[in-house]
Amino acid sequence: MSTSPLPLLPAERPAALLALLEAAFGAGSTTVFDDSHHHAGHASAGGAGHFRVRVVSETFAGLRTLARHRLVYTASAALMPQDIHALSITAVTPAESTTG
Repeated sequence: MSTSPLPLLPAERPAALLALLEAAFGAGSTTVFDDSHHHAGHASAGGAGHFRVRVVSETFAGLRTLARHRLVYTASAALMPQDIHALSITAVTPAESTTG
């Protein structure tokens, strides 16, 4: 029987999320923004964080937005739901990143 890991300290969460996403999509391709301070006191979060991520990867070539988001959610699954309450995702290819 497995037990879920203990939640990370809030200050550890952005780096942990960045490490998971860079492992999946490549180093230097991801930016993590911790927006938890905008949601301080929201009981529904249960102490977990609110994050925005921008991931640039060739992995997303030919995929629609939903498929891209699924890949990001899969890569960050180890932190849900104990460390991530909300995740806003921008997932683009390198070519899309330079055009807007």
